[in-house]
Amino acid sequence: MKSKSTFSSIIGAVYIILSVLLLLCLAPMPYGYYQLVRFIAMTVFGVMAWLFYATRNTPGLCAPEEQKGYIKDDSTTILSKVSMAIVFGALALLFQPFLKISLGRTIWNIIDIAVVVLLIWFWCQYFRGNRNKIIRKE
Repeated sequence: MKSKSTFSSIIGAVYIILSVLLLLCLAPMPYGYYQLVRFIAMTVFGVMAWLFYATRNTPGLCAPEEQKGYIKDDSTTILSKVSMAIVFGALALLFQPFLKISLGRTIWNIIDIAVVVLLIWFWCQYFRGNRNKIIRKE
């Protein structure tokens, strides 16, 4: 299971780094920085949407072969993973840098803060507290 913990650590680090980048968007920065953050956010959110959808029948964010013998303690796994895939897909579309969505600086600041809160909540929920919900099949 070493690869699962390494994978979770990498994803957690990506969430924290993206959160810091989004918080830095609250400060006055050159336009190129905002474009870079939008491209990075689009990539991260797109990959996370794909990961959630691809692993909707397994607990956690790991590949199914890493989860053999484990089941999730509740029956909402598929619905919650598909919902998260939709949320992350929508965020990927919102942050995509190719067709600019001009919402104004104030609204983008509110969106940045909301996304940072979502990422930190998600990191705490799925990478810290969710390990207790996985039980071993007998």
